[in-house]
Amino acid sequence: MKTAATALALAMAALVVVPAHAGAQPPPTAGGPHPVPASFVDGLRAEVQNPLGEHPATNDWDCELTEAHPRPVILVHGTFLNRQDNWAYLAPSLANEGYCVYALTYAAHPDAPWPLSALGGMRTMEEGAGELALFVDRVREATGADTVDLVGHSQGTIMPAVYVNELGGHRYVRNYVGLGSVWRGSTAFFLSTLFDAFGRVGIRDDVQGFIRTVGCGACNQVIAGSDFFRHLWRDGTPYHPDVRYTNILTRYDEIVTPFDSGYVEGPNAQNHVVQDFCAQDFSDHVSIVTDPVARDLTLNALDPRNPRPVGCEFVPPITPLQS
Repeated sequence: MKTAATALALAMAALVVVPAHAGAQPPPTAGGPHPVPASFVDGLRAEVQNPLGEHPATNDWDCELTEAHPRPVILVHGTFLNRQDNWAYLAPSLANEGYCVYALTYAAHPDAPWPLSALGGMRTMEEGAGELALFVDRVREATGADTVDLVGHSQGTIMPAVYVNELGGHRYVRNYVGLGSVWRGSTAFFLSTLFDAFGRVGIRDDVQGFIRTVGCGACNQVIAGSDFFRHLWRDGTPYHPDVRYTNILTRYDEIVTPFDSGYVEGPNAQNHVVQDFCAQDFSDHVSIVTDPVARDLTLNALDPRNPRPVGCEFVPPITPLQS
């Protein structure tokens, strides 16, 4: 898949120095205890330098909640990523604002050799949701919090829906923020069209079974029209009424297609497109997790009573823009 090839190319790039995007400005508290890089590649570089590690701004099990930030924030990575490489920018940005930040790697193949063992989100989303449930329980026990906030990227915007909707997670989740949300699945790379063709000739189930066998159970599930999405939308909405949702999207998303697959209205939901705030922001599906607009929108979603202005600066994409 092109996504896997892109991830591999970025991992190779992580071995060299890659400049931050032009004009990048640190968040207001970047002078705090955690440096905030401006490039997604910094997370991949960290994984190369510290295999299967975790970002130093995350998983402080002695972190004390405050009145200003009474809920821990749990970061949920995307497909082929993990707790370290997905969050080099957002984890320190949140920690420097005073949040207790936690991150897990879910649905990986831990018995595989590295770097394959570093690829999370590979098994089914149901398996990932079970691991997320255990992690939320651990965070709540360590912090004494009744509820948590979730911030996810890519697959991490929809896998938690299994936890929230089917495993009782709605009792423990207050805010559910998605970067590059994919609530209706993706048609990227014509895979959904191809799968529809397989269905017409009666072999779609065989092809999906083959992909699961080679180790990526979630790869079938994220495709538009999959059984996963038919089940997710069985009641007419993917949302649980007890949870508050924020979807943050980019018009230049080349992985989630169409980009507004994650734009779902609801009485308990807000939808934001970063280019509506900043026309010179060309962030794509990868660079949205190092995007200043997405950062500001995330902070406002976590603390809506104290909204901050959303800034604007030039941000290039990780991959070339599609014409």
